[in-house]
Amino acid sequence: MVHRILIVTAVAAEADSVAAGLGPGVPGLLALPGGLALRRHDHVDVLVGGVGPAAVAAATGTALACEALAGGGYDLVVSAGIAGGFLPAAPVGSVVVSSAIVAADLGAETPDGYLAVEELGFGRSVHPAPEALTKRMAAALDAGGPPHALAPVLTVSTVTGTAHRAAELAERHPEAAAEAMEGFGVAEAAAAYGVPVVEIRAVSNAVGPRDRAAWRIGEALGALRDTFELLSRTVFVESWEPS
Repeated sequence: MVHRILIVTAVAAEADSVAAGLGPGVPGLLALPGGLALRRHDHVDVLVGGVGPAAVAAATGTALACEALAGGGYDLVVSAGIAGGFLPAAPVGSVVVSSAIVAADLGAETPDGYLAVEELGFGRSVHPAPEALTKRMAAALDAGGPPHALAPVLTVSTVTGTAHRAAELAERHPEAAAEAMEGFGVAEAAAAYGVPVVEIRAVSNAVGPRDRAAWRIGEALGALRDTFELLSRTVFVESWEPS
């Protein structure tokens, strides 16, 4: 069975790395409404969706709607890119495959502490990833990919830049291995169409005090490329149950 997969990144540099890992694609771009465009690689499409959960949710929803209106559909949506990693679980250059995608700041601050949106009585802040599929991805990386973790990935609207904020998030989400800005937006759009979602992040810096001199963006983009090259040769061409 050939699975149709949509991979969504925030920016073009991330999409370039993903596309390089997937190999040669169909020449040209498939234009979508709103100035969006898909790169096609056989059964895998790559979309630059924008920065932050709102922009990327709108872009992902547009791609899913266009595919549905064309009479097709995706079997999996992947949120991909670089991210901050929580040490020691996810050092620079490693890759995190999501066991869950968590909106880390979707809730309310109260005198007694933070309340997630579920505790307020509405909405959701967690999208679990399909366990069997993420385990297969982790196993493929075990066999020759970059160092990796299978763990929750946090979505934030403001990137962490202080030790205090990093400690607060680590205490609230002790199993989390990475922090980025788009995963939950992608997951919300995918859920609206009943499509399972996974987040894959290559770590460019440690979550904590903002230190641009310590960022290793090139190394992370290389790990992202290597990860999708490996997955395109293994998991993406295997038979698996998407949900």
